Amino acid sequence: MSELSDWLSLVHEDIIEPDRPIIDPHHHLWRNHRTLNRSVDYDLKDLWADTASGHNIMATVFVECGADYRVSGPQSMRPVGETDYVKSAADLSVLDSSQGRPPIKGIVSHADLRLGAAVEEVISAHVEAGGGLLRGIRHATAYYPDPPAVDRYAGRIEHLMMMKEFREGFSRLAPAGLSYDAWLLHPQIRELIDLAQAFPETIIIFDHFGGPLGIGPYQGKQRDIFPQWQRDVRQLAKCENVFAKLGGLAMPINGWGWDERDLPASSDELVLAHQDYYLFTIDCFGPERCMFESNFPVDKLSVSYAVLWNALKKIGNQFNEREKDFLFQGTAKRVYRLET
Repeated sequence: MSELSDWLSLVHEDIIEPDRPIIDPHHHLWRNHRTLNRSVDYDLKDLWADTASGHNIMATVFVECGADYRVSGPQSMRPVGETDYVKSAADLSVLDSSQGRPPIKGIVSHADLRLGAAVEEVISAHVEAGGGLLRGIRHATAYYPDPPAVDRYAGRIEHLMMMKEFREGFSRLAPAGLSYDAWLLHPQIRELIDLAQAFPETIIIFDHFGGPLGIGPYQGKQRDIFPQWQRDVRQLAKCENVFAKLGGLAMPINGWGWDERDLPASSDELVLAHQDYYLFTIDCFGPERCMFESNFPVDKLSVSYAVLWNALKKIGNQFNEREKDFLFQGTAKRVYRLET
């Protein structure tokens, strides 16, 4: 990612509130990962290069991304290889943690919930591999049938959250003490509402604002879809088992074009473009059910870690200290049951 880092370094900002404690509840690690037709690595040393950029990151949570799956054995068990990989990185992160080098304190893994009751075997394997770090499961349901296809966003099953088999597997999460991270796209938010209402005992984390699209047929139409997005998010927030993870709006699929510019985004530009999504979601859910996130390195295609958290702090400065503590660390600590 050296070329990308060189580009991001073109925008430098002083760190706002460098001492504020932060838990970053959403990042990935991977080796030889294909993204935007490039093969890239993002391992612990790369994460730490970002977290060492000036903000006070106290701990992080890894979220599944298809990394280091097993290459043999039953297909259903292959995602456990990712948990093996991240647990090793987490152990190292604890041993070598210091200022700017936060420990990985939680893991959200993947299991195919369409397995129904049989997913319990996969969950048990993740629990064992995670060595006390497994906090949740993410079976991404984002469905995007229209070109251009971007990375993993095409080819998934339409109405997956409504399938009987999926829900059979989903019902196994709460008894196992696990939450569910929901990665979907904005036309699917009403399906998530139905799922949350059907399983009120299961903690659901609403990732990346529900993926408001800005490519393909939605290109340049962010303002057009915003009112319906607002109505859906307001309804979702009535489900008290749902928490909102605030970030991920700088991905290419959101259509802001940051990744195509000569200069990457500044924090002021991010605030101007994205603030309405943040403030509306916080207004609906309340700060005690919201958490800021980096979504790195996916959002790194558009913005540096230092600049992104500056933008989040500028948005957060509209709230009092108690509310900011929820947004920057308290909600993540509670939802993912973290010890820091």
